[in-house]
Amino acid sequence: MKDRDIAARAFLEHAGWGKAKRYFLAGDASDRSYERLSKGSATAVLMNAPPGKGDDPADFIKIARHLRQIGLSAPAILADDLKHGFLLLEDLGDDIYARVLATDTTLEVPLYAAAADVLLHLQSAPMPAQLPDLTCTDWATAAAFALDWYRFAIVGEKCDTAPFIDALAAVLARHADGPRVLILRDFHAENLLWLPDRQGLARVGLLDFQLAQGGQPAYDLVSLLQDARRDVAPETEAAICIRFRTALGQSEADFGAAYAALGAQRALRILGIFARLCCVAGKPGYLTLIPRVWGQLQRNLAHPALAELAPICAALLPDPTPDRLQRIKDQCPHPTP
Repeated sequence: MKDRDIAARAFLEHAGWGKAKRYFLAGDASDRSYERLSKGSATAVLMNAPPGKGDDPADFIKIARHLRQIGLSAPAILADDLKHGFLLLEDLGDDIYARVLATDTTLEVPLYAAAADVLLHLQSAPMPAQLPDLTCTDWATAAAFALDWYRFAIVGEKCDTAPFIDALAAVLARHADGPRVLILRDFHAENLLWLPDRQGLARVGLLDFQLAQGGQPAYDLVSLLQDARRDVAPETEAAICIRFRTALGQSEADFGAAYAALGAQRALRILGIFARLCCVAGKPGYLTLIPRVWGQLQRNLAHPALAELAPICAALLPDPTPDRLQRIKDQCPHPTP
């Protein structure tokens, strides 16, 4: 950690921010962390992404430049040190969607409508070259995290994941495997900023998009409306879904099946990720979010398009009762908040 701080200081000195005051801003489920810098009346954000931890700042730069080129509000890149994993970013402020909505819930529909419009614009533009493009089997295998981590942490034994993967892959192939668009993957209320002083689509600030890839149109919408961290009003979710599918010219039946299939895939993977963050990374705080994700999963599995997958999930996945969540928490090494 000491060497890391020395490297950060050297980067900031070279970038002209060596004398800036530094304040911890945020950390997340990855190894990245962020600090706000202040130098007189100027501010900026330091992204600290240790190399070899799965997040490449070069990917962030690539996607940020693409987003800015199509008129969206990704932070400008002020300086970079890709070798050591540092970026100096434009400071877009503190008005994260989740924080704004916690103060004024009447803004939920307009803010979410603006975010959906950003997705529609994003998906109408050509994708950057050489992005990952996973198959249905790849997506289903990623969702098997629910079995490998969440289920295992509760029952203590491995199971054959093949029937689960085959069933989910078949659902995705049937209902959510059309032409690819750019998806940002973590498009939710803690990665979006409200910038009311800007105009049009630029009012939505975008963060945490370095894992962007080719995917299905409804994936980021699911991320937005079936948020693991906050409850979205059912009427808001319904209204934004209608807005989105109408703009795409999709029928209610086709959109609903794709939305449920992608929602199930995402919820399953998140169950596994949150259990792993506790058991491996020592972050038990994510366990408190599991009941919400479980509820989203059950709602998606209830869709008729998922009729073959639902009983497989019911047989393999125990529901997150308080004692079962405590069982996972008891396996947390050196817990941090």
